[in-house]
Amino acid sequence: MNNSNLNKEGSTLRFLIPSLIGIFLFMIPISADGEITIPVALLANWLQGEAAGALPPIAAFFMLVAVAGSILVKITDFSNHFIKSLFDVSWGWLGIRALGLIFSLMVLFNAGPEWIVSPDTGGLLLFDLIPLLITVFLFAGFFLPFLLNFGLLEFCGAILTPIMRPLFTLPGRSSIDCAASWMGDGTIGVLLTNQQYEQGYYSKREAAVIGTTFSIVSITFSIVILSEMDLMQYIVPYYFTIVAAGVVAALIMPRIPPLSLKKDHYFNETNKKEDDSSPPEYNPFQWGLKQAAQKAVQNRASSIVNGGLKNVLDMWIGVIPVVMALGTAAVVIAETTPFFEIIGMPFVPLLEFMQVPEAAEASQTMVIGFADMFLPAIIGSGIESELTRFIIAALSVTQLIYMSEVGGLLLASKLPVKFTDLVFIFLERTIITLPIIIGFAHLIF
Repeated sequence: MNNSNLNKEGSTLRFLIPSLIGIFLFMIPISADGEITIPVALLANWLQGEAAGALPPIAAFFMLVAVAGSILVKITDFSNHFIKSLFDVSWGWLGIRALGLIFSLMVLFNAGPEWIVSPDTGGLLLFDLIPLLITVFLFAGFFLPFLLNFGLLEFCGAILTPIMRPLFTLPGRSSIDCAASWMGDGTIGVLLTNQQYEQGYYSKREAAVIGTTFSIVSITFSIVILSEMDLMQYIVPYYFTIVAAGVVAALIMPRIPPLSLKKDHYFNETNKKEDDSSPPEYNPFQWGLKQAAQKAVQNRASSIVNGGLKNVLDMWIGVIPVVMALGTAAVVIAETTPFFEIIGMPFVPLLEFMQVPEAAEASQTMVIGFADMFLPAIIGSGIESELTRFIIAALSVTQLIYMSEVGGLLLASKLPVKFTDLVFIFLERTIITLPIIIGFAHLIF
């Protein structure tokens, strides 16, 4: 065997072995304690259980570091690129980081109004969601280079671009974001998309579409929702329904505003990467393997450690304060005011027209999911009609934009989406997927 063949086999193995490890960690469902999960989520849940009491204070510490570091960068002249990427934010985002710190300290020391420190508002974020984010970010951040750095995205991009481009106006590599979210967590999908956008693989339009359309709710959370609604016996038609509704939304959303108005410009035009499409002399599989092998040989094992550490700190410092601030504010509005009940009223006639039982009660859940993904299930679990509970459970998963998690992450990331974009996208997804879900529900029940 000549040296060129040895080199070719070696570079292929350097692509295959790390990529298979990444696929196993992020995408292979395993059974643990009677539940379906993935290795990364299993590790995160294990650490969350072991360090449950320590994680809220640790979260508050990271928020303090985020605020103090941002102030120092503002008043001094830091030239270190890594430090600036963590702490160099606008005054508006510094204010949001500070608000997150204030909320966390109030909740941690139980000092402040009940409507902020309650277990249903600020406590829900600091003691339930934030610890999960810390552990997920730790393991997902460190292991993401297995998916990112060794050619898997290049391979999938070449293979799937002929499908993804005409259907979803996206490069084939975006399918990995979708799979990582579905098997793992929507936050993982956002993290993946943000990394690829900054590295020049996605344009602003593509990154916005992927972050708001393909960073889907995980299998694990879908099961939690269904269990809360006491509908586990309908798990198979439930999955089929949310997949069908999600695909229809993914076909439509990139073609209507606000996503269709995003420009095909890049985060750094000089760092723009080539399209995943294969040249005429290669078939998609051959081109994908060639691109993957070339990517793999450019990286060393040290890139896993260095890239992973940057990912973890970027999310801990940049995201956790924003999620705490925006998530707490949204949940406080949901819990203490009739705001979501009022804005849900226009859905009552639509639900009644489509013959949904207990339409008035169901209407309150139609938009409350914008605050937190679990709120529709909490509010809707008391509804008697199984058909109505099924609709709420499916809709709460297909809406995707939740300010206490994915919405906050999107705003905290470098992805080109604004708060107003998220409001319109949430409402559009609701309007698109609701009739589909109701139609399936009437067939099932």
